[in-house]
Amino acid sequence: MMNILNIALKELFGMFIDDGALALLALLLIAAVAVLVKFAHVDALLVAVLFLLACLLILAESLARAARRKFQRR
Repeated sequence: MMNILNIALKELFGMFIDDGALALLALLLIAAVAVLVKFAHVDALLVAVLFLLACLLILAESLARAARRKFQRR
């Protein structure tokens, strides 16, 4: 019974979040940007540029990880 419940929870999680590391990094990035804007009083344009670059870096890392997994299966 626990195995079925475990599989069901993984499938439910997978429907919304396919890549857990990507989701976690995105949440951490959003938190870091919020801290920079709220407490460090960093210029909004600089934060926007840093946010864009960090998003691209996170997506590139996720793509590289997915490609490694795909080619390791073959």
